[in-house]
Amino acid sequence: MARISSDHKAHTPFFSRPGVRRFAPFVLITAVALIFIFENRSDVEIRLLVPMVTMPLWGALLIAWALGMLACVFTVRRRASRHSRQPK
Repeated sequence: MARISSDHKAHTPFFSRPGVRRFAPFVLITAVALIFIFENRSDVEIRLLVPMVTMPLWGALLIAWALGMLACVFTVRRRASRHSRQPK
C-alpha cells in the first residue's frame, strides 16, 4: 500500500472551487451580452440631453454595458470594503 505524505493536498475539482463558481456565471452572461450587442448593427438616433446623435446600435449597447459593468465593480468593491470594516 502506498503512503501519502501529510503535506499532500487533496485535489479539488475545478468547478467546485468558490472562485470558479462565482466567475462562471459572469463569463456566461458577458458572452451572451456581447453576442447580442454585436449582432445589432443598424444605425439609431439617440438624444444626448440636447443633441441628436446617429450611431450604430452596437456602439450604444456597448457603452451601456460598459457603464453597467463599471457600476457593478464599484458596488462590489464598496460592499467588500464595508464588510471588512465590521467587527467580528
